[in-house]
This record gives sequence, structure tokens and C-alpha cells, in this order.
Amino acid sequence: LFLATLTYDTLRFEYEDFPETKEPVWILGRKYSVFTEKEEILLDVTSRLWFTYRKNFPAIGGTGPTSDTGWGCMLRCGQMIFAQALVCRHLGRDWRWIKGKRQMDNYFNVLNAFIDKKDSYYSIHQIAQMGVGEGKSIGQWYGPNTVAQVLKKLATFDTWSSLAVHIAMDNTVVMEEIRRLCQSNLPCAGAAACPALESDVLYNGYPEEPGLRDRLVLWKPLVLLIPLRLGLTEINEAYIETLKHCFMMPQSLGVIGGKPNSAHYFIGYVGEELIYLDPHTTQPAVEPGDSGCLPDESFHCQHPPCRMSIAELDPSIAVGFFCNTEADFNDWCQQIKKLALVRGALPMFELVERQPSHFSNPDVLNLTPDSSDADRLERFFDSEDEDFEILSL
Repeated sequence: LFLATLTYDTLRFEYEDFPETKEPVWILGRKYSVFTEKEEILLDVTSRLWFTYRKNFPAIGGTGPTSDTGWGCMLRCGQMIFAQALVCRHLGRDWRWIKGKRQMDNYFNVLNAFIDKKDSYYSIHQIAQMGVGEGKSIGQWYGPNTVAQVLKKLATFDTWSSLAVHIAMDNTVVMEEIRRLCQSNLPCAGAAACPALESDVLYNGYPEEPGLRDRLVLWKPLVLLIPLRLGLTEINEAYIETLKHCFMMPQSLGVIGGKPNSAHYFIGYVGEELIYLDPHTTQPAVEPGDSGCLPDESFHCQHPPCRMSIAELDPSIAVGFFCNTEADFNDWCQQIKKLALVRGALPMFELVERQPSHFSNPDVLNLTPDSSDADRLERFFDSEDEDFEILSL
């Protein structure tokens, strides 16, 4: 964990560039060629919001830690996958961050939702404190499932984004449950659910038309997180092709997971290597400048991203997808069904129309989307956390 205390500047020169390879590079549903599109690849990676360890932020809970070095890496990865959902929701997948260029207000609204202070929707403060209800004391390591459960709870307070967050447990995605969750949002009941439109922003991916808003609001944008265990102590090779395909889907939010003791946010792959953003760099907490504007450069990784062999991936992960519209969700379902037919690709999860009958027994987990009893969900998946020990610093 020596790396955890290096500053961003010292790390800047140690990253390898992309290998010269004919293999395509996939980044969150976009396909690139290393030979002709290297600049575009790096711009896409740099545009993702990058959250790392920070120090000197206001104490969590008033008297708790003022830094998350050594324990917050999975919380930061949860922030990154969720920030990507908010970017897709409010800015679109094609949006790019260019150093020095003035960004639109929605960009700063997204970034502010993650800033290290107690009143940001998805701050480390909120995640750590909400985790106490999941049985995690502040400063304790999270697994991918725990962070997903906490983010789902926090998203209910984010009326600006108005997301439907579904966590598919027991390796099963139930389409009926998701439709019920996303269609629970009847036409706007006031301004909170419908943010004021800027003239150049599309609503739910479509230009504004008379009457269109009332129709479209019948589908809440979906963040789908699927905690998975792809093997006992190491990833089963049979899942590797399927995992790669997840990064090829336009709905991809990437994957949170990592190596034992070390969480990463995986955003793509090239050949047999995963491409990831690494939270293990401690940066000072950021304060708004004199003008009230937030200095944002440290939230973008401006060197080539890290890579690691897929075979080294810890088997406990959570895969994320974002479906802005019902059509996006239907398309995603079709792609998952097609993937089941690919030779040599073992499905990582099952896609079913309605809840299998063995779930309806009251002694079995209640997996309805509005079940807030996360403790029972944890019984299923918290073996993940026991494989990770925090190394003493």
C-alpha cells in the first residue's frame, strides 16, 4: 500500500501507454482503434469522473476520519460508477471534458453531488454514514454489494436525477420488477422531479416537444447494478468472454471490483487486459474557489489509464448498466439474450421475465425492488467482504 501515499504528480510519469495492437479498445460501450483513435481513447478516459482517496476533508459524522486513505477505495469506485450514470443522465455519453474549457452548469451539478462534504448526495460522508445501517462501521472496508446497496438508498434523496436504482440479487435480473420500478413515476408532480430544462439539454435523451415530457416521465432512468461472484478464489475463465461483452454494450457503466485489498473501477478492456481507473492516490480535498467555482482538474485522470490481466480480477464484482429510456432497457434485454447464445461464454446472471416461483416462499429472500431490508440481502452476498483484509499501513 506504499502507492496510496504517492501524490498524483509523482504517479503521472509511471503509466504505460496503450499497447500497439490490432485488438479493439472498448471503453463503456464505445469501440476504438489504438492506431487511429488514441487521442479519442484518452479523451474518453479523461472525461470520466475520477474519485480517489482524499485528505483534510471535514470529519465524517463531525468527529470521524478526515481522510479515507487505506479504507475508502471501494467507496470511491462506487462513486465513480454512479457518477458515470449521472453523466449519462444529465450530459450524455458523448459529453467530453476538455481541460480549461468552460463546462455547462449540469456538469458542476453532477460533480457537486460527490464532493467530500456531508450535504452532497453521494459524498464519502453520506456513503460511510449510510453504511452504518448496513453493519459497516465508518472506516471499514466495503465489498461491491455493500456499496451498491448504500448508493441505492442515497439515490432516493437525489430528486434532481430522479433515478430508479435496482440491485439484482441472486444472479437474477427480473424484468417485471425493473419495469414496475421504472414506471412508478407518474407524470411530474411538481418541479422537484423535473429539473428546469436548459435550452441545449435534451430531456431523457429526446428533444423537448409539446406533451412529450408527460409521456416520457413514465419511465424513470434506470441504474442497474448486479453483484456477482464469478468463482471461488479466482475468476472462472468461462465468464471472461461474457464479462468483456458487458463493456461492449452501449448501456455499460463498467464494473466495480478489483484485486484482494484493492478496489478499482473497470471501464473497458483491450485484448486480455482490463482498463481501469485507480482510486489509490491521496489528493487534498477540494474547496470551491473564491468565485464559488469548483477547481475540477483533480477529478479527471489525465494520464493513460491502468491495465491488468483479466485473470487477476477478484471474483467478487458488481456490473453496472444505465438505461435512460424504456427502449434502452428493451435493447439491453435483447443483447443479454443474444449473449446467452455466444459459444464459450458462460452467462454471469440469468434474465427472467418474472420472479421464479422459488423466490415466493416467505422464508426465502424477499427481492422486491422496494425491499429496504438490506440485512437479508447482505446474508446472500457478504462473503465477498471477508476475502478482503485491510493491510496495515
